Amino acid sequence: MKLIYCLSLLLLLALSSYAQSDDELGQYRMSVDVSSKDIQPTPVGIDRMKYIGNQYITRDDSVLMNYITRIVQDDVDFHADFEFVPIDSFYLKTYEIKELDILGWQRLGADYLVRLEAEFPSNKIRVRWKLYDALRQQQITKDVLTREKSQWRTMGHEIANQIVKYLTGEDGIFLSKIFFVKKMGDAKEIFMADYDGASEIQLTNTGVINLSPCYSPKTNEVFFTSYLEDDPKLFKVNISTRKVSKVAEFKGIVAAPEISPDGRKIACVLSKDGNSEIYVLDIHGRIIKRLTNARGIDSAPTWSPDGQMIAFSSDRSGSPQLYLMDSDGLNVRRLTYQSGYNDSPIWSSRGDRITFVSRTRSGRFDLASIDTSGNDYRIYTEVGMNENPHFSPDGKHIIFSSTRLSQGDIYTMDINGKNQRRLTRTGKCTNPYWGPLE
Repeated sequence: MKLIYCLSLLLLLALSSYAQSDDELGQYRMSVDVSSKDIQPTPVGIDRMKYIGNQYITRDDSVLMNYITRIVQDDVDFHADFEFVPIDSFYLKTYEIKELDILGWQRLGADYLVRLEAEFPSNKIRVRWKLYDALRQQQITKDVLTREKSQWRTMGHEIANQIVKYLTGEDGIFLSKIFFVKKMGDAKEIFMADYDGASEIQLTNTGVINLSPCYSPKTNEVFFTSYLEDDPKLFKVNISTRKVSKVAEFKGIVAAPEISPDGRKIACVLSKDGNSEIYVLDIHGRIIKRLTNARGIDSAPTWSPDGQMIAFSSDRSGSPQLYLMDSDGLNVRRLTYQSGYNDSPIWSSRGDRITFVSRTRSGRFDLASIDTSGNDYRIYTEVGMNENPHFSPDGKHIIFSSTRLSQGDIYTMDINGKNQRRLTRTGKCTNPYWGPLE
């Protein structure tokens, strides 16, 4: 019985990004409805970085310039509002062009063009970037960054963030971090990486099963459920020190922690009274209030962006379905009826849609989305088992785990289901969580 209980609990837990006036800026900034299924990304060309110094540079410096260029290209191409326009080598060869001018980029389809120039003062790297309106064939902004050479990846992300900020008025996500669980032998440990899966760091080394990481920007800590003391309890790990400490323990399970938008509360699942119910704790693990009191299993709580509501999963109707309630536990209403199994809800940044795991007629777990009135049900994935969705900080992307090419890896997609990308390639990776902007 204990083995069956543990396996059931694991299943429950696993499912559970030259200053100008505002008027001048306004003519270049884009307005995109991120809820649309037919977003047309703006094409952006990014030219290869050129060296503009007058001294000899090493082969390593040349490679570094190529690396930074690739980071900026990949970041811009990743963003849901943009698509990267590659250089067409056939076009260059046909017309005997050695270097594309702005008109040439326009003919390749670019609306905007980014040019990068590098110098290496005092063994550092300085990059000047310029943004052009390819249609008007004029420069519209520029900036310069100087960093240590070892910070080349961060520099590339910073440049891409500046480009996104200028064109959209919104902060870029390229310095944000992701957190996930990776199976290591019999253990499951918490890992952190850049938003694109690079620079992976192992945060815990407990030798036991850890699940459901959730990042708190106020304390720079990751909260998670752990079997470190046999029964599942709430723990946290400090990102800077890697120190693991216990936050809360109660009779039964402590599972599926979710930090509130203001960073002061934790919604989670407790079974201390015999049934899995949703509670709200303070950041130190003390109970503030029990929110649900129903037959069946209530799980996977997620806060609305304004912190006024909570979506959750419950099998009180006979099978797991999604429900909404006010953050004080009142005004409970059922949201989904479209499938016999719906779980792991997450709330969009606009507060108008819920993305979740839905079991389709084929028996596969797919990612689905529905508006908060219970209408406009959409399926976003069609291969493998897809679970554990979470939104990016800008609300335009979703991170999730999938078995489509392995025993489990981390993927991302735009919120309309397009541009699905694989981030990890080691397998046995689950429970992704996308942290906020730095």
